[in-house]
Amino acid sequence: MTAAPALAPCLRAVRAVVFDTDGVIIDSAGVHAAAWKGAFDACLSAAGVREPFDAVDDYRRYVDGRSREDGAVAFLSARGLGLPLGDPGDGPGTATVRAVAARKEQLFTRRLREHGVDAWPGTVRLLHALAAERVPCAAVSASRHATELLTVAGVLGLLRTVVDGDEARRLRLPGKPAPALFLEAARRLGFPPRDTAVVEDALAGVEAGRRGGFGVVIGVDRTAGPTSAADLRGHGADVVVADPGELLIAEACRSSAKGRSANGRSANGRSANGRSANGRSANRSTG
Repeated sequence: MTAAPALAPCLRAVRAVVFDTDGVIIDSAGVHAAAWKGAFDACLSAAGVREPFDAVDDYRRYVDGRSREDGAVAFLSARGLGLPLGDPGDGPGTATVRAVAARKEQLFTRRLREHGVDAWPGTVRLLHALAAERVPCAAVSASRHATELLTVAGVLGLLRTVVDGDEARRLRLPGKPAPALFLEAARRLGFPPRDTAVVEDALAGVEAGRRGGFGVVIGVDRTAGPTSAADLRGHGADVVVADPGELLIAEACRSSAKGRSANGRSANGRSANGRSANGRSANRSTG
C-alpha cells in the first residue's frame, strides 16, 4: 500500500499557506505571457523598437506577478518607452499604457475561451495534503480573472479565501512587490505572517513575501533557466522547488529517514542550501 504523503519540514513549521495563482496553482502563466507578447510586440513595432518581448525572460522579470498596468510600465520603461498612462476607457492599442494593457486583456480572454486552463497536479496534491492537516490556504493574484480560473479548474473549494485583482482594487491594495495582497490573505486566514508560508513563482511575489515578514517564502521555478532559481533566492525565496508537489514526502520518509528525503531535505529539516526547518537561513541575504 502506498504511504500517505506528508508535508515537508518547511511547511510543518507554519500554520497557514498563501499561494500565488498564475503559474503556481493554475497553469495559466503561458497564456498570460503569450497575450503580453502580442500586445507588447505591436507596441514595440509601432515605436520602431526591433527587440521583441521575450515571453520567458521578459515576462518573468517585468510582468509576472504584477498588475497589468504596473507590468506594462515596467517592461516598456525597460525598452526606453515612456508611454502616457492614458484613460481607463482606452481600447486595445499601442499609444498608451492602458491601451497596451487592454490589448493584452483582449488577447488573454480570447486564448482562455479557446483553450481553457488547468490546475497544476502537484499543487492540487499539496492542497489536499494541507487540507488533511487542517492547514488553511488562500490564493492571491493581481488578475481579476483569478477566482474564475480557480473555479473552472475545480480547486476553489480547497481554498478558504481568494484575494484577486478585483478585491485588490476594492481595498486599494498596492501590487507586488508590496506585500499587501499576501498580508490581506493571511489576515483573512487568521494567522500572522510569521506563522504563514508564501508559495510564489514570480520574482515580484517572492520579494513581497520577504518584505511581509512571512515565516517561509517558497519559490517555484518552473522555467528551470540558468539563473532562475538563483534569481528567486536573490529576491527572497528561502526554498526553491520545481513544483509545489515536491513539498510532499512519503510518510515513511518522515518517520524513519535519517538521510535526505525525496524532496532533497534531510530528516532534521536542513535543505541542500543550508536552510533550517522553518525555511530561514542564518545568513540570509536581504537582496
